[in-house]
Amino acid sequence: MPTYEEARNIVLESVAPVGTERVETGRALGRTLAEDVAAPWHLPFCDNSAMDGYAVRADDCRGPARLKITGYIPAGGTALTVVEPGCAVKIMTGAPIPAGCDAVIPFEETEEGDGHVVVKGKVKVRQHIRFRAEDVREGDVVLRGGTPLRPPEISMLASLGKAFVPVYRKVRVAVLSTGDELIELGEPPSPGMIVNSNSPAIAAAVRETGAEAVLLGIARDDLACHMEKISEGLKADALITTAGVSAGDRDLVREVLAEAGVVSRFWRVDIKPGGPTAFGMKDGKPVFSLPGNPVSALITFEAFVRPALLRMMGRKRVVRPLVKATLAGEVRKKAGKVNFLRVGIEVRGGEYFASSAGDQNTGILRTMVLADALAVLPADKTSFAAGETVDVFLLGETLR
Repeated sequence: MPTYEEARNIVLESVAPVGTERVETGRALGRTLAEDVAAPWHLPFCDNSAMDGYAVRADDCRGPARLKITGYIPAGGTALTVVEPGCAVKIMTGAPIPAGCDAVIPFEETEEGDGHVVVKGKVKVRQHIRFRAEDVREGDVVLRGGTPLRPPEISMLASLGKAFVPVYRKVRVAVLSTGDELIELGEPPSPGMIVNSNSPAIAAAVRETGAEAVLLGIARDDLACHMEKISEGLKADALITTAGVSAGDRDLVREVLAEAGVVSRFWRVDIKPGGPTAFGMKDGKPVFSLPGNPVSALITFEAFVRPALLRMMGRKRVVRPLVKATLAGEVRKKAGKVNFLRVGIEVRGGEYFASSAGDQNTGILRTMVLADALAVLPADKTSFAAGETVDVFLLGETLR
């Protein structure tokens, strides 16, 4: 039975990016860049004004000065003439700096009248000018393959004229729940029956990574139904099943996966919750068999599936970073397994403080709802005092 880190390494060493495609830059948000991008031109393309004001010669403005206004350059205009000593040109933000000028004075620092502008104070050379290539030089590699595309990267790509961009393809992930006890959403519950919450939850977690979820419904507890559903799921880039992987007489997933040609890499992990988690490969496609308990399913998705899907979509950094948090209260656990503790997080003075999100029984889904993070408690330690720091990884994008 592998440890948490061993199991995650097995998963990540088994998967690879699934392929690339070209998409419109405006639709590439959240995708991962597949190739390095070099600048085809300088940014800025030319020296231009950073303010609305007057382009001047700084030597003319070593103290209060009165300059003749000899022109006007709007944004998108062209600087056609040289500005002579003792003169100024009215200029708008983004307009090219005319020859002869080496500074811009904002309107609010001047007074205009009778075709002249009065400069009130001293002017510094190069002030309020954005210089050619000060941001990016032609030929510079500005974005590396493997970079996730956020709004700033989209802005850079657009500034460089990239209408289309090569990205890694979205992974198609089949999601299958198993068990006769499950009912679909919308069906009235009855004693002994459980609403299938895993399928929509795991599908949502898949989509949160940027992948596409394909819902396969419920596999009932017979071999034929399992084989039909799992065979369909193996047509996707990855398959996730929930429940049916333990040792019960109706736990059929392992048997059917083996019959379908899935090669098992592990079928239990030394963690709590989520010990009965299995992983295998079929024709280069990963198959994750997660526990049926909704809390355990979500935690093992975070631990193993999410990093794998991100790697399959070309990401370089696939594991949520661990941060240090100070425990608000004492925590105890049994030795032998890494424990994932659901915690709420407060930020005070730039530091994280963690407190239990509630009952840690895996049957208590509300504690998962209230959790901001998972504290990763080492296998060999049994007691953690209030005020002690522990490693946590934050869930979601922001703290509430």
